[in-house]
Amino acid sequence: MKKYLLLALTSVFFAFTPPVENYKVDLNRSKIEWTGKKVTGQHTGEIKLASGELKVEKQKLTSGVFELDMNSITTTDLTGTSATKLLGHLKSDDFFSTEGNPTSKFVITKVEHQQSDKAQITGDLTIKGITNTLTFPASIKQKNGVLVAIANGVKVDRTKYNIKYGSKNFMSGLGDKAIDDDFELNINIVAKK
Repeated sequence: MKKYLLLALTSVFFAFTPPVENYKVDLNRSKIEWTGKKVTGQHTGEIKLASGELKVEKQKLTSGVFELDMNSITTTDLTGTSATKLLGHLKSDDFFSTEGNPTSKFVITKVEHQQSDKAQITGDLTIKGITNTLTFPASIKQKNGVLVAIANGVKVDRTKYNIKYGSKNFMSGLGDKAIDDDFELNINIVAKK
């Protein structure tokens, strides 16, 4: 009798527990743009996602994980030799060390929904094997089994990931060769059930 009662209670519990829906990131439609600034200007580019998945419960984003392909980094403001030189430097040990660290990762640990389509996202960003917490506002919309999450101007302090090249906080006498410690990301994620 106890066995049947336990089974019945378990069934009732799961009947009222909302299902968690998995959304797979559409790698072709999702886009991440980066901007790195320095005293004399800035550089821009893109980086591709290697994989990604979001979890939704009661029509609200609850968690997710993304991997970025660090070797896919491109520049959109330079061409030819200048672009090749910059990308080689970004992939070197001065910056992202992509040979030993081909991917970076972001794991969403908390989502605070403020309005129906606005949320504060908190997660763990891992670059070069170093993990730090990052929080930023995002716009999240769902329709017909498609979820779109957009966050612009997300600031990442590169020095927290041991990327100190050109930082006036760690190197002296840089003058107009100094590079800002923060780089910015514009994130546009498209995911489908």
